Amino acid sequence: MPVHVTLGLIAGITIFLGLPVALMPRVSEKTRGFLNAVSTGILVFLLVEIMGKVVEWIEELFESASGGFPTLGPAATFSGLLLLGLAVGLLSMVYFEKAFIHEGKDELPANVQAKQMAIMIAIGIGIHNLTEGLAIAQAYSWGDQSLALFLAVGFGLHNATEGFGIAAPLSGQRPSWKFLALTGLIGGGPTFVGAIIGGFWQSDIFRIFSFGLAAGAILYIIGELLHLGRHLKGEAVVEFGLLGGFALAFLTEMFIVWVG
Repeated sequence: MPVHVTLGLIAGITIFLGLPVALMPRVSEKTRGFLNAVSTGILVFLLVEIMGKVVEWIEELFESASGGFPTLGPAATFSGLLLLGLAVGLLSMVYFEKAFIHEGKDELPANVQAKQMAIMIAIGIGIHNLTEGLAIAQAYSWGDQSLALFLAVGFGLHNATEGFGIAAPLSGQRPSWKFLALTGLIGGGPTFVGAIIGGFWQSDIFRIFSFGLAAGAILYIIGELLHLGRHLKGEAVVEFGLLGGFALAFLTEMFIVWVG
């Protein structure tokens, strides 16, 4: 197995470390609401991270264009691709829910709602992790093996918190190991796939579109998680959960940068 593919596999497989949270027994409604809010906070950080990086890069192209450099065309193209990816990611999740969830979400049993939400979170995170695999492979292909290794370790640490984000809505529902393995495969597998693709095909167009796709899917899922937690509106536990999830993801990212 090529080195960059192995690194992608290592980075993706760590998502399974956070999944056992779903097996927590006897979880109260407030605790489940807190864990859902933590999951939402993690996803909010991912959304900020994705959009922050790509928007900053596009802004630099526009700034170069204002200085007389021929970068206006690429800046406009990448802006359009980002918005297109955002729209496709958001609307595809709407279609997915309509196609595969035939009853009103409020009428479904709690365990079914939890499983559906876990699958959707895994899909959104999986699209995001595809771009991480691409980044690992491209760094290795450019000859920067130390950067590829650093990215694999960093993404691996981060993916552990993403596994927690997938599992949090399942807390107290006692899902099967088979179902947890499925969500882990959906969420973490694309890191491995991205590493394979990035090893022989490198494209800024595909990368920017993938960023937008991931952001759109995650934006939809954040809305769904907030919908599920609306019955706890006004409860401080939700706000603490949002803060805790965002802080957990943020501090993990800062630790990775500091160590690197």
